[in-house]
Amino acid sequence: MSQIAPHFAGPGRHPDLDAEQVRALVDRSRAAQPAWAALGFDGRRRVLLRARSIMARDMDRFIGAVVRDTRKPYEDAQLEVLSGVASLDFWAKRAEHYLKDQRVRTRSPFVFRYKLEIGFAPRGVIGVIGPWNVPMINSFGDCIPALAAGNGVVLKPSELTPSLGLECEALMREAGAPDGLYAVATGAGATGEALIDAVDFLQFTGSTATGKRVAERAIQTLTPYTLELGGNDPMIVCADADLDRAASAAVFYGFGNAGQICVSVERVYVEESVHDQFVAKVVERTGRLRQGLGHGEPGRVEVGPMISPAQADVVKAHIDDAVAQGATVRTGGGLVETSDRFIEPTVLTGVTQSMRCMREETFGPTLPIMPVRDIEEAITLANDTPYGLGAVVFTRDRARGEAIAKRLQAGTVNVNDAWMSYFALEVPMGGHKQSGIGARHGAEGIQKYCDKQTRVVARFHLGNEPVWYPHDGRVGRLLRRVIPLVYGRAPR
Repeated sequence: MSQIAPHFAGPGRHPDLDAEQVRALVDRSRAAQPAWAALGFDGRRRVLLRARSIMARDMDRFIGAVVRDTRKPYEDAQLEVLSGVASLDFWAKRAEHYLKDQRVRTRSPFVFRYKLEIGFAPRGVIGVIGPWNVPMINSFGDCIPALAAGNGVVLKPSELTPSLGLECEALMREAGAPDGLYAVATGAGATGEALIDAVDFLQFTGSTATGKRVAERAIQTLTPYTLELGGNDPMIVCADADLDRAASAAVFYGFGNAGQICVSVERVYVEESVHDQFVAKVVERTGRLRQGLGHGEPGRVEVGPMISPAQADVVKAHIDDAVAQGATVRTGGGLVETSDRFIEPTVLTGVTQSMRCMREETFGPTLPIMPVRDIEEAITLANDTPYGLGAVVFTRDRARGEAIAKRLQAGTVNVNDAWMSYFALEVPMGGHKQSGIGARHGAEGIQKYCDKQTRVVARFHLGNEPVWYPHDGRVGRLLRRVIPLVYGRAPR
């Protein structure tokens, strides 16, 4: 047994499932899946909308499950649960749109007589391995489109935050899903490895290092997967930006969830003409933040603790490295030693691109701010990273912001805001470079959970196709004359 989340609401204990137990959960989900798929989109829609309504009516039940494990402020947990409600609603209503048969038009002379169609069928049982930082958005949230597509799902939540996944297991039963269709496999790394071996597709969210190990494991069984991995998201502040909005955004998106979000603002590049003004506004706003345990009550605090001592140590090491190399702590910088480890919201200036806080994923409440000569330098520095998850641009000139966004090597770019890619379910969210493979959301976010089938159907046919046997030379001679006429012209 592993002791999980021994926080203010009391310790919870959940078993470390072994390979045999994980296989049993997958087998049970696989047995329930055909009946679930047979319900069709209408039947599945009703179940998912019942789940949405239950979650919306009893939000504090699910907020409590998030707070119990993470100790995050009420508002951070509430935002997660709101995303769950929205996701249940979206996928219940849009799954059929994304998965209906697709007709493909062709101009090819080879297949003009054929109907071309793409169909989608559920893969079977989907495995989801989720992170500890946002157990609704990136754990149960990834299960929802898989269920909407007609699959069974087994979720392995982080061993630090299993409560929300288990609460959602009860939710799906209450909503009328077949027993065992959605199951939760609690445990640590070995449990996840067993899940990879047993399922038909894997959705993983976590660090880049762990994602590489997941890929190595999955390739042994040729299990397809999507990986959403680490990030080091830059924020670019142009000289013409609304500095008040940009500063407020930097503080919220840098310190929200104690900086423990994969698309948090991790480093800020500001045109030097407005650098000092921007820093002053950020420092002033940071100084007003309240930090502590909100104990599941709204309006108590803005910034909570780190998830674990190990994560607190990583963040403190990044701060210490920056200071040792000449950076200045403008506010914060300390590690508060209590039973719940807090890193003070920290603003750093005088940073350089070589510092760990600028090159690595910190995943904590830090905002290193660096002046740049111009936007060209900002773009170069923003792209100088092995990561490519997200990026942020602030400017009053929207067209300029969009032009800058197109030059940034990131899967999602927000202009004059951040994090919105998490809530824009209509469009894909994924990483470039070492920030991931594949995407969640949009058409890809549900079609990946399906096997695609191409159907080529002869609408009318000849008794014997011209290219079939026997070869008497007539077709070959005809094509030798026709092909140059059709395809032989090149543009000048």
